[in-house]
Amino acid sequence: MSTHQPHDDADREPGMRRRNLLALAALTPAAARLGVVDSRADSSHPAPGRPATPVPSTTKTWAGVAAVLGRPGNMIRGLYYHTAFPRWDLHVVSHGITVATALALGSHASFVRYDDGSTLVMGDLIITECLLQKLTDALHRHGFLQTAIHKHLLAHAPPLWWTHVHTHGRDPADLARRLRSVVEETGTPPPPPPTGPCPIDLDTAGIDAALGVPGTTANGVHVCTFIRRETIVDEDHALPPGLGATTAFTFQPLGDGRAALSGDFAMTGKEVQDVIVALRRGSIDLVELHNHGLMDEPRLFFLHLWAVGDAVALARALRPAIAATNVAPAPGS
Repeated sequence: MSTHQPHDDADREPGMRRRNLLALAALTPAAARLGVVDSRADSSHPAPGRPATPVPSTTKTWAGVAAVLGRPGNMIRGLYYHTAFPRWDLHVVSHGITVATALALGSHASFVRYDDGSTLVMGDLIITECLLQKLTDALHRHGFLQTAIHKHLLAHAPPLWWTHVHTHGRDPADLARRLRSVVEETGTPPPPPPTGPCPIDLDTAGIDAALGVPGTTANGVHVCTFIRRETIVDEDHALPPGLGATTAFTFQPLGDGRAALSGDFAMTGKEVQDVIVALRRGSIDLVELHNHGLMDEPRLFFLHLWAVGDAVALARALRPAIAATNVAPAPGS
């Protein structure tokens, strides 16, 4: 799962929200197959033989969660509530490059309501190596599954690990309390002071054209995101489009049109080798191949990558690997 998501707040009148979600379903194959339902279906139960499906919500729905977590979040495509926990306290260097927080140092968690009355929490937490075992114990105490433990960067200091977390429950506020207790074990700081938008020294239009997707510039980096076209089902719950199944590339400007690239491919097993071959042909370094989930269907694998060079050339080098996977530009990118 990538750490970057587009802002897509759905705080609108119910009728408008419903029309927007129907439009999304028509435009996005994955959303269409999800069978998006109206929020009034909260008390219903999934039909026998079909997975539970996400219920649309707004940031107001999650006000209690935001209060417990002590920081704001935002809605993604009207279906899940995303909260970032940026590790702006960490000074990380990889291959001599100081890694921007927004490039690869973003812990995060998402909340999803389902038509069976449950709530899913899924996220990815960054931890320094010396605290990894302490975090693992905290996750177990608070009822979270660890579904992956791996790295997103090559040679870097201090050594960091990323661990994916997953749990279900009936009380969103209780889930948020448990999540906050876990996050506090990581040493994650409060939200950073807000900053205004500022241009970055990259040919973002050239990057977007090379990748075939409109990107988003924020927090000093440029991000381009794709989602799997299939509906991904995890433990009999259909995941919202993009949650846990995102291919994303983040470009950090280095000057003179150059960038550090950190990225993540979401792939089925049959796609893995084609992606690896395409990336290496483009001289892009491989970081790790691993899972993010334990029970997802179809089974997904994730490949983290790293490269430094002309930003547009890097984007062009990614395009053949993207073409080898069943993804589409993320709505709202």
